[in-house]
Amino acid sequence: MKVVTWFQVPATDMDRAVKFYSTVLGASFHRMEHGGDKHAFFAMDTLKSECTGGEIVQSAKFRQPGQDGPAIYFDAPGGLKAVLERVGPAGGKVVMPHTSIGENGFIALVLDTEGNRIGLHSMTA
Repeated sequence: MKVVTWFQVPATDMDRAVKFYSTVLGASFHRMEHGGDKHAFFAMDTLKSECTGGEIVQSAKFRQPGQDGPAIYFDAPGGLKAVLERVGPAGGKVVMPHTSIGENGFIALVLDTEGNRIGLHSMTA
């Protein structure tokens, strides 16, 4: 049973946010507008199979970006260190560096271009 079924990452600048996640995670997106809201759905083919789906959303109806909300952890393709090297050049900031969590791999926390705190996880350094 999946505990998390969907996630939303708020944005104030959709193009900037999509560029950040494309650069850092290598993700691709399906974009659409509906009722004045902008959505960029993480393309499922760029994520692991049987993964949780999610989107970046720019809307006055949803929460605003910030680092005090819940942390969601994205897979760090190619290893955590390689992904962390792309965070700064993509406009983000590392707030908790590469950290071992023992047999469960490695994690880090970063701020995206919208000010959201997100986690990164990998089984390899």
